[in-house]
Amino acid sequence: MISCHNGVFTLKTKNTCYLFFRRPSGHLEHFHYGEIIDTDGPDALMQKNEFLPGNAITYSKEDSRLNLENLCLEMSSLGKGDIREPFIGVTLEDGSESLDFLYDHHEIYQGKNDYEGLPSSYGLTDEVETLVVTLKDRNSDLKLELFYHVYETVDVITRSSRLINCSDSSVILKRLLSAQIDFPHHHYSMVTFHGAWAREMEKTVQPCQSGKLVNSTLAGVSSNRANPFFMISGRETTEEHGDCYGFNLVYSGNHYSVAEVSPYGKLRVAAGMNPERFSMNLGPGEAFQSPEAVMSYSKEGFTGLSHQMHDFVRRHIVRGQWQWKQRPVLFNSWEASYFKISEKKLSGLAKKAKAVGIELFVLDDGWFGERKNDESSLGDWHVNKKKLPGGLRGLSEKINALGMDFGIWVEPEMVNEDSECYRRHPEWAVRIPEKHHSEGRNQMILDLSRQEVQEYVIDAMRKVFSSGNIRYVKWDMNRIFSDHFSPARFSASGEMDQGSFSYRYILGLYRILETLVAEFPHILFEGCASGGNRFDLGILSYMPQIWASDNTDAISRLSIQEGYSYGYPLSVIGAHVSDCPNHQTLRNVPEKTRYHVACYGLLGYECNLEDASKERLKEIKEEIREYKKWRGVYQFGDFYRIPHPDVKSWMVVDKEKKRAVGSIFQTLMKANRPDLIFRGKGLIPDETYHFYNIPITHNVKTFGSLINTASPVHIRDGSLTQDLIAKFYRLEGEKEDCRIRGSVICHRGVSLKQAFIGTGFNEHVRLFQDFSSRTYYMEAD
Repeated sequence: MISCHNGVFTLKTKNTCYLFFRRPSGHLEHFHYGEIIDTDGPDALMQKNEFLPGNAITYSKEDSRLNLENLCLEMSSLGKGDIREPFIGVTLEDGSESLDFLYDHHEIYQGKNDYEGLPSSYGLTDEVETLVVTLKDRNSDLKLELFYHVYETVDVITRSSRLINCSDSSVILKRLLSAQIDFPHHHYSMVTFHGAWAREMEKTVQPCQSGKLVNSTLAGVSSNRANPFFMISGRETTEEHGDCYGFNLVYSGNHYSVAEVSPYGKLRVAAGMNPERFSMNLGPGEAFQSPEAVMSYSKEGFTGLSHQMHDFVRRHIVRGQWQWKQRPVLFNSWEASYFKISEKKLSGLAKKAKAVGIELFVLDDGWFGERKNDESSLGDWHVNKKKLPGGLRGLSEKINALGMDFGIWVEPEMVNEDSECYRRHPEWAVRIPEKHHSEGRNQMILDLSRQEVQEYVIDAMRKVFSSGNIRYVKWDMNRIFSDHFSPARFSASGEMDQGSFSYRYILGLYRILETLVAEFPHILFEGCASGGNRFDLGILSYMPQIWASDNTDAISRLSIQEGYSYGYPLSVIGAHVSDCPNHQTLRNVPEKTRYHVACYGLLGYECNLEDASKERLKEIKEEIREYKKWRGVYQFGDFYRIPHPDVKSWMVVDKEKKRAVGSIFQTLMKANRPDLIFRGKGLIPDETYHFYNIPITHNVKTFGSLINTASPVHIRDGSLTQDLIAKFYRLEGEKEDCRIRGSVICHRGVSLKQAFIGTGFNEHVRLFQDFSSRTYYMEAD
């Protein structure tokens, strides 16, 4: 609900409200964002000023007590005394950069309009309400529109801005952010998610004390170095209690967010496109629209904020046929074969995949051009008939005949120097002519800011997607930008306009995706960029899921997937079970742990099924059968990170709170720690739940020579005798099975069977070694 009374704008959601005030000077003073409050007017909330501090700027002689540097504002600019992080920056025709945007008028309407060229959130007319506040610069013919979109039921407000040049001369736009909130105090922490390839989403907490904290990237993509999602939380906020604000950006390029503490103790939080390496010439009558920023507040800690963000992404970002459709269990060929593929090998893998219950078979890199390694053929999107004599159509028909869907990998934004595409069109590569270019993964980026390149990619992909019964596409992008340059980038006046290249590249990408997704609505698209190098709401507006990381090591994935979970639902996070030793870490992790971790995402398998033993294939078949029973809960339930001093603990509960799954994950075992309590979240207190596990069995080799304390004959560790016993005999694991109230599970917890401590073992002892896991199921009676 949006209203304006006595100059106070009130934006209300189910549990939050956002207030700002049109001051007599025309400036917009921010009042409040948080729990719902009621106010009859601005008097109790507006900042009181009588005398300015020394060394401060007076806004005007008419308003001599107004110092913009010490005022909470909805937007800001330089030149009138506010020297904090500016919201907008423009160089005018005369070279000056002082701006003074003041209130002109506003409009409130039900629904939301799309942003031209940019993806944004969406909703039915009764699900979203819009406020547009129009400001005019006091000294030039520039108009600034501030957009506020209120999604009441999910407690989310989104913001964006649009600058319109109403003058008769060109100006240079140097920055235009999407959201700004000024808090009256700085007793918060900024929570960001940094990392690198194979180390995505490492949570970092920094107190806001003085100066600036910045979360940004210049990689040309949203990047694994700094995800655009971040939080501002109270210093004492926990998973369940305390103030927590979440912010994200519906954009896939260079982004920038900042938390700045002013000399007066106020905190400015701002987010949007990165102003570094950005500028754009705006001619008379031209406009620029910033990407949409997403904001949410919860008083119920990180978990409350996460649930609101998850619901928003599922309901108002992800769209199309796959929005609420359960995702298939897939097999990906990459780690089984890398570039060494053949139709015979793929057919063998497919038969094994079908036998264990796989629903979607995905052919990864290596199927096109003369692709033998990563040094050639990107850009040449025609099938290699030596590897696939029947082409994609023939292979897809074989896969379909087995009862599985077929999918492929593509990397359409890239080109190798050793390719037909580059030899025909070297000018299409993003590089500075006649200068040395620094490559990544032996490849260059196609200049998607050029319409003819966009058309080439659309046409090439259209042919690929129509060349067989393709139901899934993994869209990869395996490098970041080095040069930010296009020979085709000229302004209307004929001047070079390189400052807008990165932005126009992203617009070109969005046009390509918009076209292809509309033409192939049945295809399940999965975004990928060396894993999580472009994991953002912009991509999720076209592709309902993203490959979270090229690192499939389950222990690494605990922190990676948990990092994503703060701002993104499990239904968009790709997660696979792979072989051990793991190909990224060479770590050995138990099979069940690899499976249990991958369940908290979109389950897939990326291992060599042809080399797997009969026992391992049987295990995989049982895992997939079990997962399918609980798939809806995992993918669309409410996810909980459960704090525990000794283990990592996760839980997901369906929306009806009738079914739930919880898991505990061991990293390094501590000696003589027999007791462990599983505590849940989100269940109905008075409901009785059947709490149980699926017991596992243990290989006698696990005990080494210790087995001789119980064996009637001596068994030498590593002997053929031990191998023979292990082949035919396994030790029974512990069983958990009880009926218990939801209040007990959530407030006290279930005491699990004793862990192995070195003094004895039987079927009632929980063998919980390094990297072990357990999963428990809860079903209401």
